[in-house]
Amino acid sequence: MFEYQAIRYMNNFKANYNKILEVLKSITEKEQFLNQKRKPKLKDIELIAMNLTAEYMSIDSECQLFREISIDLKNKIERSVYNRRKRKLFFAIEFIRNELSNKFNEFENYFVVDSMPLEVVKLARSSSSKICKEEFYSSPNRGFCASQNMHYYGYKIHAVCSIEGVFKSFDISKASVHDIHYLKDIKNQFNDCVILGDKGYLSADYQLDLFESNQIKLEVPMRKNQHNYKKQAYIFRKKRKRIETLFSQLCDQFMIRRNYAKSFQGFKTRILSKLTSLTIIQFINKFVFDRNINNLKINIV
Repeated sequence: MFEYQAIRYMNNFKANYNKILEVLKSITEKEQFLNQKRKPKLKDIELIAMNLTAEYMSIDSECQLFREISIDLKNKIERSVYNRRKRKLFFAIEFIRNELSNKFNEFENYFVVDSMPLEVVKLARSSSSKICKEEFYSSPNRGFCASQNMHYYGYKIHAVCSIEGVFKSFDISKASVHDIHYLKDIKNQFNDCVILGDKGYLSADYQLDLFESNQIKLEVPMRKNQHNYKKQAYIFRKKRKRIETLFSQLCDQFMIRRNYAKSFQGFKTRILSKLTSLTIIQFINKFVFDRNINNLKINIV
C-alpha cells in the first residue's frame, strides 16, 4: 500500500513538473542562465521547474523532495548541487516571476500594498542564533507586528499586488524597518496609478511626494482622531483584503513562515521561489484553463 502511494505521488510530481516546465519554456527561450564550464545534465530551466513544482506541492524540505522525485531526475543532479545552483539562480527566478506578472498586470492601474512578518527564530534564541548573520546589512533583527500584536526576530516582506491578486513587486527588509519606507521603492516602479494601503502607510508627506513625482495616488484610511475624519470607501476596504488573502495562502499552502535556510541568500531564494510558484499557478489557471486564478489548491494537469 505504501509503495503504491509513493509511486502515485511520484507520478503526480512528474506530471506537475512537466506542465510547469512547459509554461516556463513558453515564457523564455533561454534554458541556461549560469555560465558553467561543464554542461550540466539538468538544465537551469529544468532545475527551476523542479523547484517551483516542489513549492506548489508543499514539499518544503529538500530531503523530502529527493525522496519523491523520479529516478531520471534524481540521476541528473545531486542534492547538494541542486541547493547550490538554486541559490545562484535567484535572478533567473526573479526574471521569470516578472515575466509572468507582466502578463497579468499590463493594463492595471489599481494595486494594494502591505507587509507580513517572517520569523527566523524565536526571540529567546535570537542572541545565540547564527542564521543569516554572515553580513550585518542582511542580518535579521527584532521587530513588532501591530496587526498580530507580537514581537518577533527576523525579517519583514513588503509586497504590492494587483486587485486581481497577482504580486507585482516585493522586497525583504529587517523586522525593525517601518512599512512606510517601502514607499521609496514603489516610487521607482510605478506611475499613474492608485495604491491602496492600511494605516501603517499613513503619511501626508509621502502621499504628496508620490503624487508629485510619479502621479501615484496613495489611498489609506484615516485615523479616527484625525481632523476632518472620513471613513474610507467600502470598495477600497474590500479590495485591500486581497493581499491579506494572498499572504494567508502563502502561509498555508506554500508554508512561507517555515525557515530551513542558514544563509540570507538561501532565505531570500526560498521566499522568491514560493512567490514565483504561486504566480505560475495563477498563470496556468488563467491562460491554460481559463478559471479563477486564485484557486491554488487545484490540479494543473
